Order: sequence, then structure tokens, then C-alpha cells
Amino acid sequence: MTDGIDNAKRAMRADLRERRQQRSAAALDAAEEGVKAQLDRLVDDLGVRSMSCFLSTTTEPGTREFIRDAVQRGIRVLLPITRADGLLDWAVAEADADVTEGIFGMPEPVADVLSPLAVNDVDLLVIPAAAVDRTGMRLGWGRGYFDKTIGSMEQCPPVYAVIFDSELVDEVPRDLHDQPVDGVVTPTRTVSLTH
Repeated sequence: MTDGIDNAKRAMRADLRERRQQRSAAALDAAEEGVKAQLDRLVDDLGVRSMSCFLSTTTEPGTREFIRDAVQRGIRVLLPITRADGLLDWAVAEADADVTEGIFGMPEPVADVLSPLAVNDVDLLVIPAAAVDRTGMRLGWGRGYFDKTIGSMEQCPPVYAVIFDSELVDEVPRDLHDQPVDGVVTPTRTVSLTH
């Protein structure tokens, strides 16, 4: 990665992180409710029976209510577990499973661990992002886990990033290894993107 791109990504992430930390609890609750409605509609529209999602942090658009409800509806939801080698293991979500702190402080399920290959049979990938541009390029949080996962899949299903409305932007800094997404889910809408 060139220094210019690296610096631009770092600056954009810092700005987005600060904006997220300034959101009120009421705004975050409303965002989670909106994201749940959008994800419910997307899952129904795509006929999803198996998918991946992520356990949201306290400053992200919430996914936890959606995950709980999806599990109760009989959808198999895989949750990521970070590994030191840069790959993701997976665990099947359970409605009342315990949550622990992963390698980088991200919430992860306490459950039986499945290999990185477990995600190969899902109908939909729902992943975190700092921002996404209108061509589908995603700015992650800098560890590369989801870029590696998407880039390694032989037959990648649709990939949607969960962001706040203001984080769908005109352009994000990009490098060769960065992987695009097919769309974004925000608290107010689901947008399909072409790349």
C-alpha cells in the first residue's frame, strides 16, 4: 500500500470513528431498528437460508436484534471470529449465546469454532465498513479480514456492508487488495451498487 493511500485511509477512518462516537444512544437505537428492517427485507427478497453477519460494536449501526430474530426465524447465521493469521473462523449464531472480546476488541460469539471454509455455502455476506463509495468500494477498519475472505471465495454470494446513511460517499481511498461490495444497508435504505 502506498503511503498516500495509507494516510488517506487512516485520516478518513479517524474522522468516521469520531463521528460515530458522537451519536446519541437514541440515534443508535433508531439506527439498529432501521437496519433490522432493511436486513429483514433484504433476506426475504433474496430468499436467504444461510448467511454471515457480524456482532455490532456500541458505535456501529446495530445488527444484534436482526441476528437474534433471524436465528429465531430459522436462518443459519455465521458470525466471524478473528484469527492472528488474518483469516476469519466462523461460529453459528445462537439466540442467547455469550459474547466475548476478540483479538482486536471486537465482539465475538462464544461458540464452537468452524473453519474459514464454513462461509463458502452462505447465500449472503453482511459485513462491517467505515464507509462505502458509489462504485461499491469499501473502506474497512484496516485489518483486511473481510477483503481476504471475499477475495478468497470461489463463488462469492452478494456482499452488503452495514453503514450509516452519511457513510455512503462519493469516493474512498482504495488499494489493489480492497474488495468491492454489491450494496449497502443503512438505517433508512438498502442500495445496490455496481462495480
